[in-house]
Amino acid sequence: MASKNNTVGITEFIITGFNDLEHPKAVGIVILIIYSLILLGSTTNICIIASDKRLHTPLYYLICNLAIVDMMYSSSASVTMLTVLLVGVKTVSYKPCAAQMFLYHMGDFMEAFAIGLMAFDRLVAISNPVHYSTIITDRMCVILVAIAWFLGLLGPFTSVILAAQLPFCGPNKLIYWFCDYPPVVQLACTDTTFLIDLALAIAMIIVYIPWLIIVWSYVRIIICIFRIPPGEGRSKAFSTCSSHLILVLTYFLSIGFVYIVVRIENISSDTCTLLTVCNCFITPMANPIIYSLRNKEIRDSFVRHTAINKVFP
Repeated sequence: MASKNNTVGITEFIITGFNDLEHPKAVGIVILIIYSLILLGSTTNICIIASDKRLHTPLYYLICNLAIVDMMYSSSASVTMLTVLLVGVKTVSYKPCAAQMFLYHMGDFMEAFAIGLMAFDRLVAISNPVHYSTIITDRMCVILVAIAWFLGLLGPFTSVILAAQLPFCGPNKLIYWFCDYPPVVQLACTDTTFLIDLALAIAMIIVYIPWLIIVWSYVRIIICIFRIPPGEGRSKAFSTCSSHLILVLTYFLSIGFVYIVVRIENISSDTCTLLTVCNCFITPMANPIIYSLRNKEIRDSFVRHTAINKVFP
């Protein structure tokens, strides 16, 4: 009972994950550069697609959706880290902390959903190219994206609402780099095993949906490609999904690497935290590069809308 009486005075958390860094500002500058590149690349893709009517098709709407998710996902963790490292403000009140938990996990879910939707789009483009425009319409694209966002909102909403009901007691030091769900919930002065297990179960169920879509799509894509006679048709089919396949490998290999390394014995908690943080930057930073450098339509549109076309016609 004494611990619960102490919960009244706790209205903020102290971020202590960076306390052992020798050069916090240098780390902050690196994170700021990476974060700026993510924002620049994602914003550039959105602006190029929005300004070119020839790119107003479902595929490029899905690329825009992915860019928005990338910015949200990386921002959810970056803002607090930059505030701690560069400004020196280590405290965060509970409501902003809860909002960060929500956005971070929603961004994580939405990354998987955005990639899953693009896998389905590539499947239709390869397996049924003649009827692609009648199957993947603008209306269908909007519906699929809306469903993905609804599921992405639903997952963290349940967990964060339950966490908001918890009594928190001292100490209020968050041994982490930002407000992530397990470290925050573990500060509650009550048994939170059920909530953490529930959040993990919800995350696994929701993430399995796009995972199954991606696996099913690429199994079908591979079957369709091998049915195509060797030659230009097969190479064109490979080219159609090459950028997205790189995206899939980048996302799931980074997650798989973190999942494996985190479970290695004798690995420090700081290393686990660092790998988890890096994971939320890898895919958002790679996505704009993949679709800017490997997508001919976006490259051509960029050249048409910049001074490059005037200098190098």
